[in-house]
Amino acid sequence: MIFRRFYNDGLAQASYMIGCQQTGEAIIVDANRELRQYLDAAAAEKLRITHVTETHIHADFISGSRELARLVGANLLLSDEGDEDWKYAFAQSDGATLLCDGDHFMVGNIRFDVMHSPGHTPEHLTFLVSDTTAAAGPWGLLTGDFVFVGDVGRPDLLEKAAGKAGTMEAGARDLFASLERFRSLPDHLQIWPGHGAGSACGKALGAVPSSTVGYERIANWGVGTLDEAQFVGMVLEGQPEPPRYFAHMKKVNRDGPGDGGEGSTTRRLPAEELDELLAHNATVVDVRPANAFAAEHIPGTLNVPLGSSFTTWAGSLLPYDRDLYLLVDSECDNCEAIALQNLSLIGLDRVAGTFDSGVLAEWRDRGRPLGSIKQCDVADVGRVIGQSDVVVVDVRKRSEWSAGHLPGESIRNIPLQELSQRLGELPAGKRIVVHCQGGGRAAIAASLLTANGFPDVCNLSGGFGAWQKSGNDVAHGLMSGRSETVHKFL
Repeated sequence: MIFRRFYNDGLAQASYMIGCQQTGEAIIVDANRELRQYLDAAAAEKLRITHVTETHIHADFISGSRELARLVGANLLLSDEGDEDWKYAFAQSDGATLLCDGDHFMVGNIRFDVMHSPGHTPEHLTFLVSDTTAAAGPWGLLTGDFVFVGDVGRPDLLEKAAGKAGTMEAGARDLFASLERFRSLPDHLQIWPGHGAGSACGKALGAVPSSTVGYERIANWGVGTLDEAQFVGMVLEGQPEPPRYFAHMKKVNRDGPGDGGEGSTTRRLPAEELDELLAHNATVVDVRPANAFAAEHIPGTLNVPLGSSFTTWAGSLLPYDRDLYLLVDSECDNCEAIALQNLSLIGLDRVAGTFDSGVLAEWRDRGRPLGSIKQCDVADVGRVIGQSDVVVVDVRKRSEWSAGHLPGESIRNIPLQELSQRLGELPAGKRIVVHCQGGGRAAIAASLLTANGFPDVCNLSGGFGAWQKSGNDVAHGLMSGRSETVHKFL
């Protein structure tokens, strides 16, 4: 048996190739849209991709299963479990093989036994893998978003992301029943989950790639909680707000993702086109680092830095129903390709053109003012909290806010992913201090606010973490005095 794990850091997502050396057949499980990696891996091992499947209808990326199966002529296998609202709408038209609990199929000499494991989603499957040539019984489990290393899949996404009301508690009870079945499996079985640390599909996923049933029985809070009522309360408590784009992904993957995205290229646009685009309120996304954007940027552009959280914030803040334009660092050889690939993974395919960072110099040379994001420190913010013309916007998650926040009635919690929809809640004409935990989310928020016409925006350097380290009381304390570097904003 040949086993290969593929991991996308931006999505914190794992997919797998399992092949039979004797027959040359292989299966890809939970493919994303970056298909070349699977084709190259199969070719390197002299395997043919004959089967493609996935554990469930994904919410955090566009599935590549349908496109891959079409491309290589593989047998597409899909879950037929769950209710009618969340079955694969394209299964019949694509000639897919439908899978139910207790089914099994072969890929060469590798046997896959199908376990229905609802909870995270109603249709979720887990695959029990056995190399029949070894005659040693099952080897491991591909658990998808059912059991992670150190955590279990969240059962609230259908309600919070897809809008299916009243499903959270029922999903939690289904998940508990699925875990009872999991606990009955042999301790030695390896588990290979669909996500790692950083994914929004659970609360506290481990960073190591795999584990065993026996270890998770000991170390995983979800597997180890044996009282159903206690489990339901614990699994639903403290779940982070799902990224806003999850609802769109879920429906696309259910109804039938289209082809495309991989290796996308787009037209490099001349600087003079930027004026007209911005005049017509086009979405122009500057993917340079936050500090470069803060120092100088084209007014009206939005900064979503190309980094580990790029897909999360791009999916949450950018529109799916109209064209996008990118502004990339001209000194970064592959930033444009990386940005296009990452956008494709979450279905943001409408990138109509790109600009390089040379447009900033051309903008300046034409006598046009560049924008900047003001930075303020803890002392400065402490001095102005409570002033009638200042509003402090905390863009952290609600759970972070509940654990502690800056004092004062002027402090507002608007999570970053909701900010674009809630701009009307912010009073015009007031100065705005924006912060998160460490600064990354606040930098994006500050760019969104300035792009939407808020003229006096300041980013608290170091965020709430810096406020705590300074010794300020998060309930009552205000800093007295002021910094030696007093910004014009203050």
